[in-house]
Amino acid sequence: MKRYDVLTLGESMMRLTPPGYLRIEQTRTFDIWVGGTESNTAVGLARLGLKAAWLSRLPATPMGRYISNRVGQYGVDVSHVVWAAADERLGIYFHEKAQAPRASEIIYDRVGSAMSRMRPEDLPDGLFAAGIADILHATGITLAISETARETVLEALRRAKGAGWRVSFDTNYRSKLWSGAEAAAGCDAAMALADLIFCPLSDFQVMYGDASAEDAIERLAARYPQSLIVMTLGQGGAQARTPAGDLLRQPAILAGEVGRIGGGDAFAAGFLYAWLSFADVAAALKWGVAMSAHKYTIPGDLPLVDREAVAALVAGGSGGGLIR
Repeated sequence: MKRYDVLTLGESMMRLTPPGYLRIEQTRTFDIWVGGTESNTAVGLARLGLKAAWLSRLPATPMGRYISNRVGQYGVDVSHVVWAAADERLGIYFHEKAQAPRASEIIYDRVGSAMSRMRPEDLPDGLFAAGIADILHATGITLAISETARETVLEALRRAKGAGWRVSFDTNYRSKLWSGAEAAAGCDAAMALADLIFCPLSDFQVMYGDASAEDAIERLAARYPQSLIVMTLGQGGAQARTPAGDLLRQPAILAGEVGRIGGGDAFAAGFLYAWLSFADVAAALKWGVAMSAHKYTIPGDLPLVDREAVAALVAGGSGGGLIR
């Protein structure tokens, strides 16, 4: 079986967006995109040259095949997707873009989706074996969509650890899926297994209470001392704390905002790429912020970056330069 650098596990949905800044009740057409945090990250990794695979559960319908085809066309291995019956449904979400003072809005239509019905017994036999992959990457979104999905993710994490893989976990809090307290409790088992934890400062504050960036990362490190903790800070950039106690910071790189959705997934892809390629946390932070900045300039959810452009930004950007 082919060996992967990173295997991701989670749900992708069809995203429907009115063109321009039309409201949903105004529009006569929708632009169609593919969106899902784990598949976004897998595409970003593939665009940077790593071997990435995406595991999910999709309905055997034209809509399910649309998702699989779009993710696969960018170099991600989708051969492990579990195909559900044609009477199951694909999750959908609507994105209504806006400019201040009107807020952009996301409306989910995902209850009862094929992925939310995934069970541990759906995990492919033989996939979680020694030498198949370096890292399994999962997020709190999949834990939140259903109890069976949560059980599936935790079983996958346990199998990955048993096979000698490393585990990467992103809290990726979504207020429309669960409360902060529910997320803190629900993510605990996954974070206790993780070698690498991504937790935006905004997620931490919702899940655990208000804190400064410095206090938040130290509190996470105290809860999960085995993990490398990576925390994005919005316009403040990003920081990381190693299990040995080293603290590193990286300024943000300013970018014109064209497609904000998926910026965090692009950051995770950039960080994972450099962490695997160079075993250098400082370099990984640079690649993370550079990937995120590039994604902001790209419509849709997927980080369809050019590796050479990201590498150039990493090499020459100290943070603060506008991408043109």
